[in-house]
Amino acid sequence: MKQNDKIICMLEERQKQDIKNLNKAVTEFQQNFQKPETRREFDLSDPQALKKDTPARLSDNDPRCTVSGLQKFLGEDLNHDQRVKFQKEQSREWSLQQQRDWKNALADQKFAEDLHDKNRLDLDQKAMELQRKDVETRQAVCAATKDFNRTQAVEFAERKMLEKRQEEEDNVAEISSLLRGDLLSENPEQAASSFGRHRVITDRWKGMNQDQLKAIRYTQQQQVLEKLRLQEEERQRNAEWDRQRIQAARAQLLFERHQQRLNRELRRTLDNANAQLSQEQKSKARVRVAATSVSPLPGYWDHWFL
Repeated sequence: MKQNDKIICMLEERQKQDIKNLNKAVTEFQQNFQKPETRREFDLSDPQALKKDTPARLSDNDPRCTVSGLQKFLGEDLNHDQRVKFQKEQSREWSLQQQRDWKNALADQKFAEDLHDKNRLDLDQKAMELQRKDVETRQAVCAATKDFNRTQAVEFAERKMLEKRQEEEDNVAEISSLLRGDLLSENPEQAASSFGRHRVITDRWKGMNQDQLKAIRYTQQQQVLEKLRLQEEERQRNAEWDRQRIQAARAQLLFERHQQRLNRELRRTLDNANAQLSQEQKSKARVRVAATSVSPLPGYWDHWFL
């Protein structure tokens, strides 16, 4: 999640920077090539138009005289050749100016696209480097964890085996000592008391009889079997624990692979989004450039000069 948040922040910062650069380029273009004085219809809204304008009438041949002024009639236009020549020259200048504006706009757009591609490549390179380091760190941690768990399991198994062997040897030695000792091999009849069979003479009693010994041996055997049963249950619990630990390690490995696939899909989605965003920005730039190069309505200047 931290890696994804970092990538998203980098993409948002790059988008903001691209928008800022595009707005700056548009503003500079308008300030340098779209000044109010260079507009063809600037004379309609020029605040100094009255000061710059000539008197209403200079002579009878003044081309500014209208029909209602009865100063010039059809067929009496003496400045027709000069007016047509001036209109052609003005149209040529406007066409050259539009070509220059178009070339400058294309150059600015190409510079902005090159700068955008360079920044995008730098950010992509940084993101790939961070992702590679993250994957290497995760792999190292997983390998160290697996080695540690494997060592702990081996040590635990060896320790349990040694404890079990030592306990069995102690049990066998204890049973042998009890069966072969003086206490269990003596005749118990000499210690019988005259006050009852449940009493013995303490200074003559050498041990219990065979039935008592058999009962004790049977009880000891039952205890030994019970202990073996408990040890077997302990061994099964340890085996189950080892199995669950192996399953957990396998599940962790599967989760890491799934996470890697999700990262690759996220990377592919981000690349597609970047490509789409670049296409949208290019389309907007073309629309702005086309809007600045719209020619005036046909017949407007002919009517103005007439």
